Amino acid sequence: MALTFGSVCSGIEAASVAWEPLGWIPAWFSEIEPFPCELLDQRFPWAVNYGDMTTLPERIRAREIEAPDLLCGGTPCQAFSMAGKRLSLEDQRGNLTLTFCEIANAIEDVRNEDELPPPIIFWENVPGVLHTKDNAFGCFLGELCGAELPLEVSSSRWPSAGIVAGPKRRVAWRVLDAQFFGVPQRRKRVFVIASSDNRFDPSKVLFERPGLCGDSCESTEKRKDTASFIESSFGAFRQTDDQAGTLKASGGIIGGGSETLIIDISHRCDVVRDCGETSPTLTARMGTGGNNVPCLIDKEPIVLAENTIGRKPKNGGNGLGCSTGVSYTLNATGVHGICNEGAVRRLTPVECERLQGFPDDWTKISYRGKPQESCPDSPRYKAIGNSWAVPVVRWLGERIQKELDNVATDTPMS
Repeated sequence: MALTFGSVCSGIEAASVAWEPLGWIPAWFSEIEPFPCELLDQRFPWAVNYGDMTTLPERIRAREIEAPDLLCGGTPCQAFSMAGKRLSLEDQRGNLTLTFCEIANAIEDVRNEDELPPPIIFWENVPGVLHTKDNAFGCFLGELCGAELPLEVSSSRWPSAGIVAGPKRRVAWRVLDAQFFGVPQRRKRVFVIASSDNRFDPSKVLFERPGLCGDSCESTEKRKDTASFIESSFGAFRQTDDQAGTLKASGGIIGGGSETLIIDISHRCDVVRDCGETSPTLTARMGTGGNNVPCLIDKEPIVLAENTIGRKPKNGGNGLGCSTGVSYTLNATGVHGICNEGAVRRLTPVECERLQGFPDDWTKISYRGKPQESCPDSPRYKAIGNSWAVPVVRWLGERIQKELDNVATDTPMS
């Protein structure tokens, strides 16, 4: 029988993409953002989106909503992210971590009444949650494992991996980086697995012997695998002579003599970072006002916008500030420039999808009355940046399935 799962803060459903090869079936979603809601409706028309996750505990206990085999979700990270105000549990979005625990408890209560196995709990967030002033992670762990008070550590920072057990559940957590799972993106995230089933050990899902596939330790194979992924997954683009302004695929980013690099301009008021072959972490800010989309440097001259040269960090111009081949309008007051070392362009939505492990054009949908071909880029960038890296979630799903199979046969997991 296929495992069913409920997904909160579903976004563009990395979980469903990751676990489809396992035969796992989404029972329902919970998402409120307009663009992801539309994507869920178009990609998964058979699964109901119940919207606001704060309504779920009561509705599950009332048996209006199914109590599935697994609950997964990555509650909003803005309250814990180093890039935000870090209001933690004082932020309504941060407080959804505790709502997540209430949903887990409601599912477990219903399943206990129906004499079904306890649900598996799967949660994800940014590493910043491990060191907040109000001990948010300790509060979260305490709620999950059933402690009367929040759990505490002697230092102000929780370790990047660990195991706790309480009267309600065993809980394991670990920070995993997507760049070690087949996608060239630096994306560290905390993953938590929990269960009250004494036969199911969350630590066996998250921790494996050194050298097994997915090990997050540095490996001599990493750069080779990363370069191979980039070469097969991206297209290097250039302007053609016969169609000015038209972009055309022309081979891989890495290899074939190309020296294209990925650069990070998300903090360009202070610095532009050379990221080599591995993309910086994709964020939900991409394409929204600040145009914080990672860029590529191709081997073509670029022209610099005059309103970006010689300005103070907080007074720069709008947009990317550079153009390929054609100069910005000359004027009497600006300072104009050109760079002959290489051309800069943003990563496309498709490339960002690939960096997260999604199929091409997964986020290219009909939206707000426009056909699929005219889907705007900005909501695509934001939704991709908010999502999970599919290969990491698939690896964890495979580990969960293996542990479940071993529980069924009473076979120790390696």
